Amino acid sequence: MAHSYSHLYGIPSTGLRFFTVYGPWGRPDMAPMIFANSILRNRPIKVFNFGKMRRDFTYIDDVVEGIFRCCYKPAYINETFNALNPDKSTSFAPYRIFNIGNSQPIELLKFIEILENALGKKAIKDLQPIQPGDVQATAANTDRLKNWINFKPSTKIEDGINKFAEWYINYYKDILK
Repeated sequence: MAHSYSHLYGIPSTGLRFFTVYGPWGRPDMAPMIFANSILRNRPIKVFNFGKMRRDFTYIDDVVEGIFRCCYKPAYINETFNALNPDKSTSFAPYRIFNIGNSQPIELLKFIEILENALGKKAIKDLQPIQPGDVQATAANTDRLKNWINFKPSTKIEDGINKFAEWYINYYKDILK
């Protein structure tokens, strides 16, 4: 739809795909929040595919920086666009699409280990088989984003999880007693 409006009305449009965003004020239905809550309350966490899933976790500050930079460089028509050999991230319309991700996927068990270290407490893991429809791995290719706005997410998973855990413990301190 965004591409259609870009083409029909010349409206510059940039689409952004985010890869497993985590950090303070995160979505309560996402793994970091669910896992932190369960770990600190001594409740088991369901770990699908026996923890072998790989995710490209991206810290919220990196996502915000990418959005901010894209806002200051709107899409424009690619004069060299070749419809016979198209570059899917660009167009004959003022349209672009980019991935914002850390580009360093890790196994879910490693993520849990880092979170355990940050929270100072071990998780009770309920290892489960893979669920129908689950994606085994995600990984962002951010080369086009780097070329467009000279930006690549750079927060190390350990640093991001430590910031998240510190926020989580502080924010929920009264509830966790």
